Amino acid sequence: MKFSTKQIHAGQHPEGVTGAVITPIFQTSTYSNSKLGETKGFDYGRTINPTRTALEQNLAALENGKFGFCFSSGMAAVQTVAMTLKSGDHVICTSNVYGGTYRLFEQIMVNLGIEFSYVDTSDTNETLNAIKNNTRLIYIETPTNPMLQLTDLKATVGIAKSKGIMTCVDNTFMSPYFQNPLDLGVDIVLHSSTKYINGHSDVIGGCIITSDERIADRLKFLQNSSGAIPSPFDCWLILRATKTLAQRMRCHNENALAICKVLKESGKIRKVIYPGDESHPQHELAKKQMSGFGGIISVDLDSYDKAVNFCNALNIFQIAESLGGVESLVCHPVSMTHGSVPKDLREKIGLTDGLVRLSVGIEDEDDLTEDVLRALSNL
Repeated sequence: MKFSTKQIHAGQHPEGVTGAVITPIFQTSTYSNSKLGETKGFDYGRTINPTRTALEQNLAALENGKFGFCFSSGMAAVQTVAMTLKSGDHVICTSNVYGGTYRLFEQIMVNLGIEFSYVDTSDTNETLNAIKNNTRLIYIETPTNPMLQLTDLKATVGIAKSKGIMTCVDNTFMSPYFQNPLDLGVDIVLHSSTKYINGHSDVIGGCIITSDERIADRLKFLQNSSGAIPSPFDCWLILRATKTLAQRMRCHNENALAICKVLKESGKIRKVIYPGDESHPQHELAKKQMSGFGGIISVDLDSYDKAVNFCNALNIFQIAESLGGVESLVCHPVSMTHGSVPKDLREKIGLTDGLVRLSVGIEDEDDLTEDVLRALSNL
C-alpha cells in the first residue's frame, strides 16, 4: 500500500462486534477472563490496549517498520531508548539536540552512569572520532532543532554497523511522510507524536518504531515496566490525525517554501535556514534522503530586540512552544525550547539570541506571507 492508503487503513479493521469502521476508544483498565488462565490476548491496560495497539501498528507501517510502541510523551519515548543502556555505556549525540533531550541526558541519565558526547553529527568524521570502546548508541536529530542541520544517515549507519553500535533517529521534524530512517538502515526511529503525527495541538505523545525483534522485545518490556503509556483517548485522537498526515505535510511544505522565499527577498534577515532553500549547505543531502523539506524555518534576526519585535508583530503566527500543528507558531528557542542548554553550547551550534523558529501551519499561503511581511516591516 502507498502512504496515503496506509495512513487510513494500517492497523485498523472494522470492529468485530458491531462492524464500526473507526477503531473504538477502549476505555478500560482491565479485561475479564472467560476462565482462569484464559484471556483473549488482553489482560491489563498498562500492558496492552486495543486502541493503542491499532495506533502502534499504524505508525509502524508508516515508518516501514515492524514494531511500534507508543508513550505518554516524546520525552517518555527518549527516556525509554536511554533505558536500553546500562551504567558505563557511552552515547554519541547530535550537539544541536532538543533542549528537553539534553536536559534528560545531562541532568538525569549521567547520574545513572551513562556518558554522553555531543558532536556535530553532520560531520561523519566527528562522529567517527567520538567513538569509544564503550559506545553503544549514536543518537541523531535530523534536521536538528532549531538549526536545521542534517546528518547523512546512510553514512552514519555505515560507521555504526561497522562498530556494532545501535542508532536512533529523532524523526519528529520530518514525520514518516518525508523521511524514513529505517529504510536507510537506522535501528530505532523516535517521534514526539505531539507534533506532526498528531498535528492538532491537542495531545501529548511519543512513539518508537523498529524492525529489530531483539530491540523490540526490550522496548516492550520497558514500556510495560516503566508504565509511561498514553491513554486510550489520546491514542484514538492520534489515530484519527494520522489519516490526514500526508495531506497536512504537503501543505506545511508548500507554505514553508513560500514563506522562505518572502523572508529571503525581504532583505531584512541576517540568515534564513530551511533545507528546502538552495542556499542551505545540505540542500542536496535533503533532496537525497528526504522526500520533502517540512514546515520549520529558522530565522536569525541578528539581535534579541529584533527577535522580540518580530514575534510580537505577528498576528496569525502565535507565540507558543511546540510545533507541527495545523496552526502556525513562532518560538524564540533561547528563552523557550532550549533554555536548559548552556549558553556556550548554544553559541557553538549557532543558536543566537536573535534566532526565531517558525512552525508554518496549513492556513492560506497568502495570509501567512502577508503576516510575515507585516512583522518584517516593524524591524
